[in-house]
Amino acid sequence: MPTTARSLNPFRTLIKHRNFRLFWIGQTLSLTGTWMQTMAQGWLALQLSNSAFIVGLVSAIGSLPILALSLPAGVVTDRVNKLTLVTICQACLLLEAAALWAFTATHRITIPLLLGLAAFNGIASAFEIPARQSLMIELVGREDLHDAIALNSSGFNLARIIGPATGAVVIATFGIAACFLLNAVSYLAVLAGLFMIRLPAWIAMPHPSPIEGLREGLRYMAETPEISALMRMVTIYSICGIPYLTLMPVVARDLLHAGAGGYGVLLACVGVGGLSGALFLAAVGTRFRRGRLMAFSTYGFSILLIAFSLSRSEWLSRGLLFGCGFMMILNGALANSLLQSLVPDALRGRLMAAYSLIAVGVAQVVGSFVAGSVANAVGVDWAIGGAAAVMLVYAYYAFSRSPEIRRL
Repeated sequence: MPTTARSLNPFRTLIKHRNFRLFWIGQTLSLTGTWMQTMAQGWLALQLSNSAFIVGLVSAIGSLPILALSLPAGVVTDRVNKLTLVTICQACLLLEAAALWAFTATHRITIPLLLGLAAFNGIASAFEIPARQSLMIELVGREDLHDAIALNSSGFNLARIIGPATGAVVIATFGIAACFLLNAVSYLAVLAGLFMIRLPAWIAMPHPSPIEGLREGLRYMAETPEISALMRMVTIYSICGIPYLTLMPVVARDLLHAGAGGYGVLLACVGVGGLSGALFLAAVGTRFRRGRLMAFSTYGFSILLIAFSLSRSEWLSRGLLFGCGFMMILNGALANSLLQSLVPDALRGRLMAAYSLIAVGVAQVVGSFVAGSVANAVGVDWAIGGAAAVMLVYAYYAFSRSPEIRRL
């Protein structure tokens, strides 16, 4: 089939692969609930504490287990049935959402309880994320991996649109606790999809010791120039670029003077932009060199995020957040697909674990904690704009000194 035909149908992979279709539908429905919970949890933390630092801390604590456990989780992922591991982790996330609903609905939720449940979520996610990422190739094969990753990002961002918008209505009508309950129910969709997936029987393979397996993965990442350059870029991007989402409740309330409804709309604008970026990437296929697209998205995201930090207009901020979402997801999906196209299957779980450690763990623990601290000290606009400026400077340095990224 000609490349052009592939590029004109961004949903080709979704239609072609039954297993991926079941996975995508379940994940998208579940992620809608997850985004409702993310929005409600940030708003709840702000209500309980009235502190930008606590908002950042809740996000950071939720990702601390990912930072601590992702690399060992990658070793586990490469040794077990990935579909089974994802299913177990999703069931644990259901339990966490149900507990968060119960404590909030009975007015017993406190900051320590909120932190503890966020930490439990992080433990389950530390194993679920690399298993889910490395499962993708088993659902679609290597030929359609790039498009599947882009479509997976589209589902993530479709949920980001629907979740916050629905969450704003639910909070206004039924209260914060209802968002947590709906998230718990949404996990039933992803579990149903996972149980319906049919893959070839899993065969255990011999492996080196866990310690040696960990060393093997780290050696591969350090000694492969393209992988090393991409991972450095993902690290800076994650620390400086992602935490603006954590600080969105503070931006909505203090800079734009918007309530929970306005906060939900801002998150939805990021989601619409991200969905557009993901579908654009799935549509263009191989028409553009992916390394060049990555450079474009990194520069674009940095500049738009600086502009967002300066905006005091809710309408202007919505437009800028659309652009931020587009560039952010374009960049993240490109990095993910490039890494997965380069890594051998035997090391896929460990590489995806390292990727999730950086993109989720480091972004939230380091990025959100620092951003929350800076916002508390000098203002949320300086925290977001300053981080974006650092990312812009590093992008120029990286693409000048690491031409192997542009050649990918």
